[in-house]
Order: sequence, then structure tokens, then C-alpha cells
Amino acid sequence: MITEAINERYTQLSETSCCLSCGGAINHAKPQTGEVCVDLGSGRGNDVIRLAEDVGETGYVYGIDISEGMVAKAKANLEKFDVENAKILQAELEKLPLEDNSVNLVISNCTINHAADKQAVWNEIFRILKPDGRFVVSDIYATSPIADEYRNDPTAVAECWAGSVTKDEYLTALEKAGFKNLIIYEESAPYEKGKAEVASWTISGKK
Repeated sequence: MITEAINERYTQLSETSCCLSCGGAINHAKPQTGEVCVDLGSGRGNDVIRLAEDVGETGYVYGIDISEGMVAKAKANLEKFDVENAKILQAELEKLPLEDNSVNLVISNCTINHAADKQAVWNEIFRILKPDGRFVVSDIYATSPIADEYRNDPTAVAECWAGSVTKDEYLTALEKAGFKNLIIYEESAPYEKGKAEVASWTISGKK
């Protein structure tokens, strides 16, 4: 139900000019020539195109999104701008269609809070990263636990707040996955969103 709600909402948004990101992970990612990069929740493909330009012909970029509409839009944008060193895939974050130890960099903007099993997502990110690979993620966390009535509401989760966990829960998931050298680049003051109080941040870590 939650996946269906997210798919529906973001398929509708794929044809609008709405800004969908809660942060600028790519601004701290520093992709290098020849690297393999992944954008989780790649939306219309804007960051995929930027990454593809940065890594050059010897690098490659995968954009992964659950929304059929966003996937279609991103593929059209890659074709429009003649981007040959990138590919858009439709998949759930908990089951990434990439091989173990195959990626240098994973970025994501305000996407992981949607996932029902966030530990599984972080385990997958750890799995696909090469040794010393890194992630840079912008996301939100809740200042207090979200009530179950909202956490299990597909619409509320799709609106980017009801799926958020607390900061301590977020950091615990990263540590359990095996990440080290965690760095918080940006962190906002708490603000109201939906029926919750949340904060936005950009965080990185290494495998």
C-alpha cells in the first residue's frame, strides 16, 4: 500500500515543476572521473545527469526510482541530453539491482525516509559499495517518534514526513549496516511538516 501511494504521488509529480528534494547531497559528493555512482530516488534524473558529466566517459551512473512516472521522465531526459554513461532502473530501495562491491558513491535526496525497512536500505547501500566507497545522503528525521496511525498511513508516508525516524534511530541504522567516519555536513533547525516536527540534514559515511 505504501509503495503504491508513493508510486502514484511521484508519478503525478513527474510532469510538474515542483521541487522534490529536501537537500543537496550532490553538492558534497565530489564524484571523481571514472567512478561508478548511484542516485537513489533519482526522480527526473537531474542529479544523474550531473553525476554522469562529472565522472566522464570512463565512469557510469545508475539512477534508481520506484515511481513509473519518474523513471519514464528520467529516461526521456537522458535521451534528450544524449547522456550515454548512465541508466535509469525501477526498483525498491530494499532490493537494489546492483552487484556487491560495485559502486564508489551513493547519493540520495529525501528518499530513504519513505522506505518501510530502512535498515534493509542501508544494508543494501553497504553491500553495493566498494571497500572505502561512500554515501552522501540528504534526508529528514523526526524530533520524536511518529505515531503509528501516521506511520502506517500510505498517504502520510508519501508526503515525506510520516516515514521519518528519530535521529538516534537513523544513526543506529547506519552503524548496524557497518558504516564509519560519519560526517554531518548540514543540519536544519526543527520545523513542522504534516503532523510531525522534523529536521533536514545531509550526512555522509564510508564503508
